[in-house]
Amino acid sequence: MAAARALHCHSRKAFRLLFQSLLSSPSHPSRPLSLSSSHSSFPPLHSHFSSQPQSPLRSPPLQAPPRPTPDDINEICRILSDFRAPHHDIELELSPFAPKISTNLVEQVLKRTKNLGFSAHRFFLWAKRFPGFQPTMTSYRILIDILGGSKQFPLIWDLLSEVRDKESFELCPDVFWVIFGSYCRANLPQDAIRAFNRMVDFGIRPRIDDLHHLLYLLCKRKFAKEAQEFFDKVKFDYEPSVKSYTILTRGWGDIGESGIAREVFDEMLDRGCVVDIPASNSLLEALCKGGNVDEAYRLFREMGSRGLNPDACTYSIFIRAYCEGNDIYSAFRVLDRMRRYDIVPNVYTYNCILRSLCMNEKVEEVYLLLDEMMQREVNPDTWSYNTILAFHCHHCEVNRALRLIDRMEREACMPDRHTYNMLLKMLIRVGRFDRVKELWDSMEARGFYPPVSTYAVMIHGFLKKRGKLEEACKYFEIMIDEGIPPYNSTCELLKNRLIGLGFLQQIDVLADKMERSTSCSIRELAKTVRGERFRRRSRRAASTEESEDEWELGSRSDWLT
Repeated sequence: MAAARALHCHSRKAFRLLFQSLLSSPSHPSRPLSLSSSHSSFPPLHSHFSSQPQSPLRSPPLQAPPRPTPDDINEICRILSDFRAPHHDIELELSPFAPKISTNLVEQVLKRTKNLGFSAHRFFLWAKRFPGFQPTMTSYRILIDILGGSKQFPLIWDLLSEVRDKESFELCPDVFWVIFGSYCRANLPQDAIRAFNRMVDFGIRPRIDDLHHLLYLLCKRKFAKEAQEFFDKVKFDYEPSVKSYTILTRGWGDIGESGIAREVFDEMLDRGCVVDIPASNSLLEALCKGGNVDEAYRLFREMGSRGLNPDACTYSIFIRAYCEGNDIYSAFRVLDRMRRYDIVPNVYTYNCILRSLCMNEKVEEVYLLLDEMMQREVNPDTWSYNTILAFHCHHCEVNRALRLIDRMEREACMPDRHTYNMLLKMLIRVGRFDRVKELWDSMEARGFYPPVSTYAVMIHGFLKKRGKLEEACKYFEIMIDEGIPPYNSTCELLKNRLIGLGFLQQIDVLADKMERSTSCSIRELAKTVRGERFRRRSRRAASTEESEDEWELGSRSDWLT
């Protein structure tokens, strides 16, 4: 008994010393605590209870994944692009990036792979295996948008069920707005409506804002009939507002049904909704698009009696209507009225007038209007300059086109691919190859990296010029080195020109380079470059000399045609 009591007292003292050490030594939370290290007169506490060594009382904190670098994001995007087929072992290629996986990295990659639905989904599932990636509602929203763009709708509903059943956060209505848009872009309006009805299955009670968003997306894709039918079914379950009818009025106007648009507007008045400027503008636009400009102008004059003051959008409706009817005089008459009331048109209204002036070859008025835009602090956009550039390129006005590009740069308006494609095509057509090289070399300094369409302009243009086959091959090789898959038509055109001129060895050189590419799309296009010649060469090895002559004649006839 005495021995047991002594052991009990000894244990109580050990526990007391342990708690004192925990309170007095917070600076070393991850160090294993042992009484023998500070009180040598007492044996370690674990010796009384177990023969196993003591484990640390607090595990070291997990280290956060390193911040993603642009190089990591670029390399992962390249892998997803190159290994997009179902049989590709994408996980093996992604394995070096496993320690770097984080939520930020995954979301950045997903935002840049919107056209790679299958690969993006595989990447998402692979990344979920690692603790660095904790999916958020934003992660799922981005992936759902990607899958919707590639029409992988069953996968979308699987993801939604997963979030509902397994994740700690709730779904938000914004996710369903993304689904509505995906179905509408896929021309599946009834599926978009069914998605609205399925919101309750995922714990979301549809609101009037959700209904408005669905109606807007349906009307935007010219599904005004389906939008109207659904609205008529549910309008007594909600409280339709002036916004509801405005969306439907504009939707009917966009498909030229101005009569039905007027009926919807009258129903809005019957329900006692207070008409505002957007509602009036939607009816005016519907009437103008339906060809009833005079009736629209009559309603425009009645706006004042309803206490409505026309805004810039109101006037722009008439300007666009007159420009579409090629009535420049009436368009400028409306513009002059806006000037008197100090109402500034937006850039889209100015662009409409610029286009009409260019179509009527009034280029001097174009530049006067461009100066007016700058004076009124309406910065011309790329579309504005491209409209004028198209006129200069059509008339082969090299100097004026190049001066316009310089003006764009001075005004900090960056050219886009349409700008460069038009200009390069014109310069090659008129034989200004020195300017072509100058322009090409300046692209990177301006922050523009040529896409496949710009390479196609260069290659196709040089193939049409005598003695420029070598230049065409050079840009084709640059495109392959950059990992940009060429158009199939580009491969066919280049192959036929090489065959026609007898450069059969060059075909093998280009095809070999394509087969060594990391892009699976480029490797598959190598077969197009080798083409019929490769298949015929295999047969020719076991055929007679007569078959060789037939192949030569066939190749020449293909080129001539």
